[in-house]
This record gives sequence, C-alpha cells and structure tokens, in this order.
Amino acid sequence: MQAVVITEPGGPEVLQVQERTIPFLGKDEVLITVHAAGVNRPDVFQRRGNYPAPVGTVADIPGLEVAGVVVAVGEDCRSFEAGDRVMALVAGGGYAQYVAVDCGSCIRIPDNLSFTEAAGMPETLFTVWHNVFERGRLTRGERFLVHGGAGGIGSTAIQLAHLFAAEVFTTVGGTDKVTFVRSLGASHIVNYKESDFEESWNSGSMDVILDSIGGTYFEKNINLLAEEGRLVVINAMQGAKVELNLIKMMQKRIHLTGSTLRNRSLEFKKQLADAISQNVLPLIETGAYKTPIAEVFSYKDARYAHELMESRAFSGKIILAF
Repeated sequence: MQAVVITEPGGPEVLQVQERTIPFLGKDEVLITVHAAGVNRPDVFQRRGNYPAPVGTVADIPGLEVAGVVVAVGEDCRSFEAGDRVMALVAGGGYAQYVAVDCGSCIRIPDNLSFTEAAGMPETLFTVWHNVFERGRLTRGERFLVHGGAGGIGSTAIQLAHLFAAEVFTTVGGTDKVTFVRSLGASHIVNYKESDFEESWNSGSMDVILDSIGGTYFEKNINLLAEEGRLVVINAMQGAKVELNLIKMMQKRIHLTGSTLRNRSLEFKKQLADAISQNVLPLIETGAYKTPIAEVFSYKDARYAHELMESRAFSGKIILAF
C-alpha cells in the first residue's frame, strides 16, 4: 500500500508518500480500505515531533480518523462484515490506503453521507461528545463557549451544542469566519483579533467552556464562568502553565477538568462510539448535523494540507482523498 510518512521531525515538506506493508489484522479488528482521511491539528504536532504515537501504534504515519470500506474482519469481530462502509477513530496510521482498526472504534456510515464527509467526523465527534456532554455535562438552555469556532473541533461543538438547545458563544480569528460559525448555530461571536472576549461578555455568565488555547485564556475563562461552571481543557496551544486563583474557584464552585483522547483504552473508545451512535448518528442521518468541508487534497499533496492547517486560513475540516 501507499502511505504518507513522516520522514523526520520538521515542516510539511517532511511528509512523503512511501510504500508500506498492509497492516496485520488482529482478531478484534477490521481492515479498512481508506477512501478519505481527516487532517487534524495533532497530526501537525506529531509531524513536528511534539506528539508521539502511543506505544504499539505505527509511529511515522499520522492520521487519527478515516472513512472507507471493510475488506477483512478479524475472527473475534462480530459487529461488521466485508463490504460495510465505516468511519473510524484510529490512534495513528490513518494517512494510508489501508488501516487495521479495533471493531469498537468503528461506526457505520449512514447512506446519506459521502466518504469525504464521514472522514471528517470521528476525531471531532469523539472529542466533543466526551468533553462537552460527558465531562462538561452541557444541558438544554445552558450557555456554552468554545474557542476557535471555525476549526474542526469548534464547528462540531457549535453544531452539537446548538442542536441540543444550548446558547452558543464562540471566538474566531477573522471577519470571514463570523458568517460561517453563525450558520452552524453560534449566537454570540467575537473576533479575537479585534475585541477581547472577556470584555465582550459578562463575567460569570458561562456554564460550560471548551478550551484548546490555555495560556492567557485560562484566567479569562475562569472569570467568565458562572457558579458551578465547568471548564474543559483539551489542548494548550498558547501554553500549559497557568495560574489559578483558588479563592475564585472555591467561591464559584468551579469544576475544572480536561482530557486527551489518543491514549485512552479501546474499551473507552467503544463506549464512546456507542454513545455517539445513539445520540448523534440520528442527527447525521437526518442531515441536521453535517461536516463542513474546507478543502479536499489528494493524499499525495498531504504537505499542502498541513500548510493550510498551520495557516489557520480555513473554516471546517481538511480532508485527504485516497
């Protein structure tokens, strides 16, 4: 098979297409011929050498989500059969023509969904459902803030929060992105290049905040949270070391949490896939939830997909086509 390989830590130019052996199929796995793969920011971190793949996972082929067709099934897998169209969360190796995936990390693709659309769903759906609705416990009528609303995580979080009847706030980095996030369901939008989001919204008003920035955003988030508010951290792009006013946390009874997804157990991912199938798949089947596609690249042009990801000059998901 052909795969996009990180030849050494560095810029987008280190991504090269090489020939690799088709993965061995484990007894609890399915072998998928990949039609499309999603591009995510962790792929960029891995390429730079800052986000190594978990032990036991292919180390030099990035890619955390794929969509394709099952071509072989392990002896202990009873959930799928050859010919099934599936989207899957993988711990690595997604930028390849074939990938072996644990059955529990796969979800059937609804008939109304293309492979391109499906490939942009698993990583963001798994991340948002767990962090916003399970850890953050977002419920109907609450005020929800997600930073970076025009990206993959942001566009997913906005749609799901809106569909589950929350009042959605978001920050974006350009005037062109305001219209985009509003179309997804955001009611309150701040261009952080022009305004301070903390000053724009009343302190003590947010019930749940999903943050991937860290750094100076941390204190602002704490100030914006209401009593019993929940701050969920999933990245720290601006910095991981922050200061916390414990008195303020105690007075507001703030819940501070966070998580990463890639190194979680297969059983956890199976439970999460089941929750998504039950709660989100019906919204996908009716067309209420969609994957906004920014651009589709051939896998042979993966370096250009990474250049676009790093530029942040896009809205929605970036996809590689095989």
